[in-house]
Amino acid sequence: MKAKWVRYSIALCLLALAVACQRTRAGDTPEKEPEPFRRDLAEIREDGKLRALIAYSATGYFLYRGQPMGYEYEMLTRLAKRLGVELELRVAQDLDQMLEILQNGQVDLVAHGLAITEGRKKEVAFSDYFYLTKQVLVQRKPDNWRMLTLDAIDKGLVQDPVELIEDTVSVRKNSSYLRRLVNLSREIGGSIVLDTLEGNLSTDEIIKMVVDKKIKYTVADRNLALINASSYPILDVRVPVSFSQRIGWAMRKNAPALKKATDQWIQEEKTRDDFYYIYNKYFENRRSFNRRVKSDFFSLTEGRISPYDSLIQIYADSLGWDWRLLASQVYQESRFNPNATAWTSARGLMQLMPNTAEELGVSDPENPEESLKGGARYLRQLSAAFEGIPDTTDRIKFTLAAYNCGLGHVEDARRLAASRGLDPDCWEDSVDQVILGLSYPKNYNDALVEYGYLRGVEPYRYVKQILERYRHYASFVP
Repeated sequence: MKAKWVRYSIALCLLALAVACQRTRAGDTPEKEPEPFRRDLAEIREDGKLRALIAYSATGYFLYRGQPMGYEYEMLTRLAKRLGVELELRVAQDLDQMLEILQNGQVDLVAHGLAITEGRKKEVAFSDYFYLTKQVLVQRKPDNWRMLTLDAIDKGLVQDPVELIEDTVSVRKNSSYLRRLVNLSREIGGSIVLDTLEGNLSTDEIIKMVVDKKIKYTVADRNLALINASSYPILDVRVPVSFSQRIGWAMRKNAPALKKATDQWIQEEKTRDDFYYIYNKYFENRRSFNRRVKSDFFSLTEGRISPYDSLIQIYADSLGWDWRLLASQVYQESRFNPNATAWTSARGLMQLMPNTAEELGVSDPENPEESLKGGARYLRQLSAAFEGIPDTTDRIKFTLAAYNCGLGHVEDARRLAASRGLDPDCWEDSVDQVILGLSYPKNYNDALVEYGYLRGVEPYRYVKQILERYRHYASFVP
């Protein structure tokens, strides 16, 4: 019997060898593994952009009252400033694919609250940790919990992970929560039934599913669970299911210079009060969190930017602009405060100067509709001066700059740009650089300059900030 088994094994090996030889003769050579994508700090600085993957969540990245906010967003902004580059955000549509998107080179780092685990460390490099947290069970108190004693409430809740044996817990597939529950099942000597959810659901959304009775239990990082429980008192998040874990950002292993620079930055940040203020702002300030999530102007619930969205849409249509672009300009001018008054005496949502308001027929600049109507009319007048510029986006940039500093200064910069071999019809890396230089005598004293000195950094930042905010608005709001 043994000899027969040996002969059978040899025959199989010879058959496999023959098939391999046949494939080789047919030219079917084995495919080579693709070269890993390489882009480290030197390439990032040369490109001038740090490309980061981020996720929408009630603490990480969201829009509130017209302003992009979030823990990861604020920390990324600080890191990009430290590295001397612009921040380019990509929003993750599926949280389970974040590391794959990183590995194939679409982003430079993943800025998400990832638990630093041994399994993940085999795939990617992690930054120094930002904070420590534990995973906890998220469960719902009885419906009539307010009428019960604490002992009665506790009797209706899981008090120890061992009570989860043969019960169902819902977590995102491929998450650290799923891996933790698999290990927990081994530790408690019984099976926990795992209901795996799709990767496009955020932890906040899954916690809300517990609130709404769509699922029975889930697991979340303690800091996220606590801040959500402050908004939904029916939740209990007291039962830990893990030891403390470090939370960091992920980078490719072949980007050691980026990792080193990021680690140094984190270590320095930890010595500053701002580092802890930003954490507390999003994870500890329960009153602020509750106010945000219940607001009509919180992007993850309502998708509205301001109280004046419908008016802004009407006057953006009259301009032929995306209404979210005009909304970004209104925020830049007044932060949606119709009673805003500048030291220059500019007033209202569109911050119209008294003489300009009078010329545009605006009798009450603090009336939102009058201000928007007048502002849109002024933008149309300015845009007409640039109708010869072929590119629509450039035309908008020039119009915004002129709204900020005046048409005369912009035309000065265009003439000066042309005299220096730059394209007078192109804003970026052309006229914008010349307009920055109009604060220096050698430039504003040039014979081509009619309107003299300009603090050029103001229109430069004005255009840049409006367009950057517009990209956030476009990302969050349909």
